[in-house]
Amino acid sequence: MTAPQHYMPPGARELRAQAVQRLQAGLFGIAAIILIVGLASIINERARQADAATQPRVSGSVSPAAVVDSDPLAEAGVVPSSSPDQVPAAQLAPAGAAQPARTAPAGQNN
Repeated sequence: MTAPQHYMPPGARELRAQAVQRLQAGLFGIAAIILIVGLASIINERARQADAATQPRVSGSVSPAAVVDSDPLAEAGVVPSSSPDQVPAAQLAPAGAAQPARTAPAGQNN
């Protein structure tokens, strides 16, 4: 006698159903990706339009070289300035003016 067979290979109908199911899942995935990319593109374009609308219009009389970038940390004397002609505000104070007392950060004893 032969033992009962527990595994039955799928028939042609089952193989076709599995192939159709995989095809449907793949097409759904592609459609979802296209939808997400399209939505991201729309959001990005709206953000660019909003950014362009909020930027002030520059008149033709002002040249781009006349616009000076300010660095607040360099002006306060915290970091060195990027150009040698800028002097920190702390160095502009008169010699007789009272300087604020500097305290050591917590955990350091000087």
